[in-house]
Amino acid sequence: MSDTPFGFGLPPEEPEDGDEGKKKDQQSGGGQGPANPFGFGGLPGAGGFGGPGGDNPLAAMFGSLNPTDLGAAFQQLGQMLSYEGGPVNWDMAKQIARQTVSQGTPDGTKDSSIGPAERSAVEEAVRLADLWLDGATSLPSGAGSAVAWSRAEWVEATLPAWQELVDPVAERVGAAMGDVLPEEMQAMAGPLIGMMRSMGGAMFGTQIGQAVGVLAGEVVGSTDIGLPLGPAGKAALLPVNIEAFGKDLGVPKEEVRLYLALREAAHQRLFAHVPWLRSHLFGAVDGYARGIKVDTAKLEDVVGQFDPQNPEQLQDALQQGMFQPEDTPEQKAALARLETALALVEGWVDAVVHAAAKPRLSSADALRETLRRRRATGGPAEQTFATLIGLELRPRRLRDASRLWASLTDARGVDGRDALWAHPDMLPTASDLDDPDGFVHREQLDFSEIEKLLGGVADDSGDKPNLKKDDTEDTDKGDDTE
Repeated sequence: MSDTPFGFGLPPEEPEDGDEGKKKDQQSGGGQGPANPFGFGGLPGAGGFGGPGGDNPLAAMFGSLNPTDLGAAFQQLGQMLSYEGGPVNWDMAKQIARQTVSQGTPDGTKDSSIGPAERSAVEEAVRLADLWLDGATSLPSGAGSAVAWSRAEWVEATLPAWQELVDPVAERVGAAMGDVLPEEMQAMAGPLIGMMRSMGGAMFGTQIGQAVGVLAGEVVGSTDIGLPLGPAGKAALLPVNIEAFGKDLGVPKEEVRLYLALREAAHQRLFAHVPWLRSHLFGAVDGYARGIKVDTAKLEDVVGQFDPQNPEQLQDALQQGMFQPEDTPEQKAALARLETALALVEGWVDAVVHAAAKPRLSSADALRETLRRRRATGGPAEQTFATLIGLELRPRRLRDASRLWASLTDARGVDGRDALWAHPDMLPTASDLDDPDGFVHREQLDFSEIEKLLGGVADDSGDKPNLKKDDTEDTDKGDDTE
């Protein structure tokens, strides 16, 4: 866990023209407060969300006193204080993410709409990738369509998944705010608690929007963090980010696009044909979130001294690490389950894509290593995942998982390897990643011979026992492939 809430980092530094914005704030009497309470950048009237602004939200909104924007500023402030939704203000998160995208990336690359040529190139790359994958996995194609997204379109398409991931963690803070006061005082403090929750939702929405907007400038598809962030059955690539990714690799851009299409298409196959996998991964996140405890003593102190005119108190308290995961066997198991599941997904994709690309792309090894290093050095996807969920993945597990899947392919064949996805209980565990050879060559029971023997006895007695509890726990799958 990082020192900031949910691992949240502080917002980006002000642009170069921030000094001018401060001068405006001083002229309006709004430049006395601490810098950026709640992490807000400029609001309407001061360059838009995430743009240049004053030292606090009100100064940012009213510093310029532009009559055209003043109404919008009041409206935005009202929306912030009147928010009564969940623990995160997702409307604000979406607005800030789109604004962040519109500002472009640090290298000066701007978002752009997708043209017919780019759309056609992505569709062709995904179509060819699916053909190549047919010989590398027994799972059929999972991409009903291939789409080329701009960065803004990626934000729109993935926000529902981010909401599902982040809300369980953010809910812990919202619940704690109402629990720290004695029951007889909660009714009296209702308006104050409501204001704190509204501001908390706005704060989280701001920081999540900034993080998602930054990530949109770096991801190359919809599955960069090993989770299905986009709509089911849509293999999505971002041409502008693919161009930036391959710029200094010395590899033809067609090969870069095709290799990334292979990874996207492989993820789509896995999530489409392993129906329990998505809920398993998201459930692991939720299980981990339930184990987070809030430092109620610290929160009680904040609530007891909360001054509505000094809202940055809440931000400061959260940045000091108000909540941490409980050090319990259940919480450790939830974390291990999530990390292992993500590693198995990424490792399987890495192994399958390498098998499909190696005979056909001269740059397959170089592209594979580039992506591995991107993940191992804390690439943008992993950093944002840690920011939003409060988890640090162990990149070492990805290489371990890839080696395990490759060994399984050699020992059991493609069908035997992929059969392990039939049920979560059949997958390797964290300890198996430490000893992949032990898992690959572990002697497994062959129930088919036992059933034959018992079947013969049953024929004589007129009653044949059933070794299977139900169809969902068919442990025979994968055993006949030894």
